[in-house]
Amino acid sequence: MSETLTTTPKTIKTNSGALATLVIVFFFWGFIAASNSIFIPFCKTHFKLTQFESQLIGSAFYGAYFIGSLALYLISSALGYDILNKIGYKKGIIYGLAISVVGALGIIPSANMNSFPLILASFFIVALGFSLQQTAAQPFAISLGDPSTGSHRLNLAGGVNSFGTTLGPIIVSFFLFGSVGGEQTNVTVTNVNTLYMIVAAVFAAVALFFTFSKLPDGKDDSKFEASHKASKSLITMTGLIIAIIIVGQLTNIQKLPLLVLTLIMVVSILFYSNSRAIKNSEGWGAMKYPQLIYGMIGIFVYVGVEVTIDNNFGALLKTPGYLTPEGLDESKISKFVSLYWGSLMIGRWTGAIGVFNLSETGKKIATVIVPFVAFGVILFVNHLYGNTIGELLPYTICIAVAIAAFLFGQEKPVKTLLTLALLATALMLTGVFTRGIVSVYSFIAGGLCCSIMWPCIFSLSVAGLGKYTSQGSAFLIMMILGGAIIPPFQGALGDITKPDGTHYMHQSYLVAAAGFAFLAFLAVKLRSVLKAQGLNFDEQIGGGH
Repeated sequence: MSETLTTTPKTIKTNSGALATLVIVFFFWGFIAASNSIFIPFCKTHFKLTQFESQLIGSAFYGAYFIGSLALYLISSALGYDILNKIGYKKGIIYGLAISVVGALGIIPSANMNSFPLILASFFIVALGFSLQQTAAQPFAISLGDPSTGSHRLNLAGGVNSFGTTLGPIIVSFFLFGSVGGEQTNVTVTNVNTLYMIVAAVFAAVALFFTFSKLPDGKDDSKFEASHKASKSLITMTGLIIAIIIVGQLTNIQKLPLLVLTLIMVVSILFYSNSRAIKNSEGWGAMKYPQLIYGMIGIFVYVGVEVTIDNNFGALLKTPGYLTPEGLDESKISKFVSLYWGSLMIGRWTGAIGVFNLSETGKKIATVIVPFVAFGVILFVNHLYGNTIGELLPYTICIAVAIAAFLFGQEKPVKTLLTLALLATALMLTGVFTRGIVSVYSFIAGGLCCSIMWPCIFSLSVAGLGKYTSQGSAFLIMMILGGAIIPPFQGALGDITKPDGTHYMHQSYLVAAAGFAFLAFLAVKLRSVLKAQGLNFDEQIGGGH
């Protein structure tokens, strides 16, 4: 009697020490990105900016992600190999941190010279470093153990990232204003210098820690897939965006039409590229897949909406008659900003439940408990920094509604994305047509809906890409560009003066409502596109942004 021998695949043990070191950079991405929400209203007041001009901080920040990712892709295409794979993910993160140190230090002389353009340039450099860090860190996290459990590690990193977004506004408010909930304080250049000296020092310390740590190099020998026609398409898009910026700076043309033109141009180039690729796929690479094109537009809109809700929120809270008769002082907005980013943490912690080996009943129980545990963390952090938390407690109603939506989505990407997008659209409309705390909570609850949209869109967009999955992922990350264009678009709408002399800041949140409505359409469209290819991708979601 013969015996058949079977080989059991060897499970790769997760490098827990290396992973613990790596998640530090995820924390700082969230910390700095969310802190912009406090720095933006300060700059608006200090430099006497319009709402549109204040949003250029976000444009510089998120535009750097696009430029950095595109530059890395184009240089790798020219060389014929992936630069990051060549130098290793560890060095990629160290170099990225070093670039961010230069940017953070650059903010200090920029503030001393009272130069807003130099501050924008410094923020661009900080985010350029982040772009390199993020491009390296996400595949690095997957490589630190069994590939089949890679999404588990990304979920952990995403949760830490969200904790950084919760702490960031509070800590930055403390350094800028001397407190997070006290009386109005005149912010001096010394406050700004102290804040960004500390930020630069922390970046440098983390870079040194990575340099001398025993992390693996994280090199990857996989073949680089170059696509020269896709490269030309992305270069054309970049050139046109730069041309529009130059026109905006050198002429008196209103900013709003230029921003509308930019939005139309980005969408048109992507659809044109896909139509050409369908006729002849040679040289187009991942762009021949319609799900990727829809996904790129989806990430563009998603990131833009996530950022615009928050970046314009400080100006809305300061509007007389919106929340308080005289408008909320900028030194007191941090708890609301913190709650918005904390809402993303609530959702991401809840989204991470699926990676644990729980029974169906256990998952449902955890889905109810974990959001309130995360909310408790948010309240504790705010209390620790002196914020009054009593008026935040009614937000539990929004959390309960979000829990119902999470349970209804059943961890299926299409169903979850459609459910959350429709709920978010309703919340934005409620926020626009009401005032006071109901409106405030409606806008903040947009963060609960945004929280797990990224993995839904991402997983649907790269489904069926095969050998072009890595390239498709790179193109999707480039579309973080939406965070550079949509917030200024809303800011320009908010600057429009009504007949009574007030502005349309409150009504400008219809931009967010329209963005979420588009994402609901996207969910249906992606399902249709994938079904036509014989793909049913309504499976468990994973990952996070």
